[in-house]
Amino acid sequence: MPTNIELKARIHNASEQLRAVERLAGAPVETFAQIDTFFQVPHGRLKLRQANPGAAELIFYERVDQIGARKSQYSRIPTDHPEALRQALAQAMGILGVVKKTRRLYLLGQTRFHWDEVEGLGNFLEVEVVLRPEQSDHEGVQIAAKLQHQLGIPEDRLIAEAYVDLLSDQYEHEREEL
Repeated sequence: MPTNIELKARIHNASEQLRAVERLAGAPVETFAQIDTFFQVPHGRLKLRQANPGAAELIFYERVDQIGARKSQYSRIPTDHPEALRQALAQAMGILGVVKKTRRLYLLGQTRFHWDEVEGLGNFLEVEVVLRPEQSDHEGVQIAAKLQHQLGIPEDRLIAEAYVDLLSDQYEHEREEL
């Protein structure tokens, strides 16, 4: 199973942090809209990612929800029939939530930077160090920590949760206020 070391942060100074990402990686490789439908599963996370124009893949991943750099193992399966797959999985397992975002993808060596504008949540930056087979988790954590420093991401901006969890928490908070 492929492995990466990743960290996620809320953006606190969008223009400054975007300049830092662009300074490190250059121009974005691609900008696209994504809709991630998460399904209820007993462990890990399973989502169907639909992106424009027409690209879709089923993604399963496992990672601990902790602040800072953490290991994520994943499987990605492309599909030419995303709507039929979405419907079948929804009937079989139920939908946990849907995340809609615009993503700018930047690349630097083995690292992917995701500048995400998440509908209902705001702006985030994900740093994903894709480990090579000969690399240890520790090496990936060191690379992620160095990039966190270079990008000026303070510790108090790091988050542990997936976007779907943040949206669920926000929804629950709004219901409690009613």
